[in-house]
Amino acid sequence: MSSSSTDSRRPGTADTAEPADTADTTDAPAHAGAIESADSAGPPGTAESTTGSVEVTGGVEPAGSVEVTGGIEPAGGVEPAGSAERASSAEAAGDTEAADIAELADELNRAMKRIRHRTVHRLEPYGLTPGQGRALRVLERADRCEAPGRAIRLSELADRLNIAPRSATTVVDALEQAGLVERVPDPADRRAVGLVLTVAGRAAVERLAQVRQEVAQEYFSAADPAEVAVMLTVLRRAEAAYVRTARRPAASG
Repeated sequence: MSSSSTDSRRPGTADTAEPADTADTTDAPAHAGAIESADSAGPPGTAESTTGSVEVTGGVEPAGSVEVTGGIEPAGGVEPAGSAERASSAEAAGDTEAADIAELADELNRAMKRIRHRTVHRLEPYGLTPGQGRALRVLERADRCEAPGRAIRLSELADRLNIAPRSATTVVDALEQAGLVERVPDPADRRAVGLVLTVAGRAAVERLAQVRQEVAQEYFSAADPAEVAVMLTVLRRAEAAYVRTARRPAASG
């Protein structure tokens, strides 16, 4: 049977085909493995499988919160490389320095013994001992450097010689018998007795100074003047520090 169709399109218009990507898919079944969009996705650590939603468990912590186990010390507490070697080297240097100081003291003691022995030998013709020579130098220094004709009391002489007053008395008695020292009344206190050099005593001091200089030059003949100056500076500094420490009052408990 023939039928007539009425064309409702306007003249001059062409057929417009619907784009392929606009095809209706509402009736198409959802793919079994389709993954939901990002808006409906769960938090990290969960995922959907093709057969259903399977939750991933096991307490996975977010990045940055992983706990370090096994007793690993943080970088800040790690001892720098080579610090043990440096500490060992410093300790060895300290031991060497202490040993050098002890050896220096031994060498000084040995030097003083040799110088004293040689001085005693040189003073024998004059009938003097090193102890008597020291007493004469103290009296001469007081007369020359402090006050002309100044008399020193026996107790003061003992203090300057760092000996007991009884020992100082023995020294003074020998010097007085040799005619080198004279006991005189103390101008400041008539009850006290002072000590002064006689003319013979001044001459003995000059001989003593010559002997001491000769013995010292012989012993230090191998050292040049610059080395002698350094040794003298070091010993003076050490003596000054020792005196300051000795005079410092003891701290109360």
